[in-house]
Formats: sequence, C-alpha cells, structure tokens
Amino acid sequence: MNQGLNKGLNKRWATRAGRREPGDASRPYHRAVARHLLVVHHSRTGSTRLLCDDALAGASEAGGAEVDIRNLGAFDAGPDDVAWAEAVMLLTPANFGYMSGALKDFFERIYHACLGATAGLPYALVVKGDTDADGAVTSVERIVAGLKWRLLQPALVVVGPLGDEHRAAARELGATLAASLEAGII
Repeated sequence: MNQGLNKGLNKRWATRAGRREPGDASRPYHRAVARHLLVVHHSRTGSTRLLCDDALAGASEAGGAEVDIRNLGAFDAGPDDVAWAEAVMLLTPANFGYMSGALKDFFERIYHACLGATAGLPYALVVKGDTDADGAVTSVERIVAGLKWRLLQPALVVVGPLGDEHRAAARELGATLAASLEAGII
C-alpha cells in the first residue's frame, strides 16, 4: 500500500477515534471537521447521471456544511479518495448484466490498496438498467463483500424508463447517507 494512502487512512481512523459512538453519552460530542462523503459514478446515456445529480442534491441539502461531498467520475476516483471518505455512494448503469466498465475499473484500481484498510466503510448503491439490473447489483456486491464494506440500505435499482419517483428515491438516498454522516450515526 502506498504511503499517501496509509497517511489518509491513519488520519481518517484517528479522526473517528475521538468521536462519540452513537448512544454513548459518557463524553460530549464535538465535531471538529466536516464528515466526508465520496460519490463515484458513471453514466453512458445520462439516466444514471440524473440519478447522481438528484442524490447529490439530497446529500447537499441534508448534510449542509457538515458534510463535505467529493463527486467523481469512476475513472477519476482512486484509493486516496476512498481513504478520505467516511461513506461512499456508487452509481452505475447495468451494462450486459454487469456494472459499468468504468466502475469495474475503479474497483480494480482501489481494491488491493483498500483491502482491509477500509473494512466497515458504509456504502450505498444505485443501479440503472434498461431491462435488468440484478447482475450489476450482484457484481458490485461481490466486490464490496471482499472489501468488507457495509451496505447502509438496500440498493436503489431502477429498471426501465426513469421516472420522477426514481429521481425522488435517489434524492432521498443521498439525503439519508449525508444525514447519517452529519448525525454521527455512521
């Protein structure tokens, strides 16, 4: 693992160590720095990008100044970004029954650097497919299982045309993730 990642991980865990655990009233809860949400996305036709925009809007509204959001395309995100994050949102189209090649590339570049070092990292998943998205969900779940990340809530899966209800669900997922970070729940 590279030195930059080690420093980032040590800093992240040191910051967490000083925080009060949820339900622990033995010491006051003071937030010295903003919490960190990493959003990693890829969109081929634009539908997944719309879901990403809605999730970001929800996260920004719910997290306010207390949650710093790093929004990166799958080809632009790397191990140092994951080390920085306290939660991750992954958004991908379903392509040929699998996650996008861009998201797979992201996982290939971060996997060994983050293996073990990011165990327990909360994540959320959004998958948009035209006819089926089960294979894409499964492919992401297999990789994050190896990383030992933990799913915050069931994946948001959209199959077929994108509707207002799907966009509202993406906004709510982003808000839930950011609010959970802001409140110190995750």
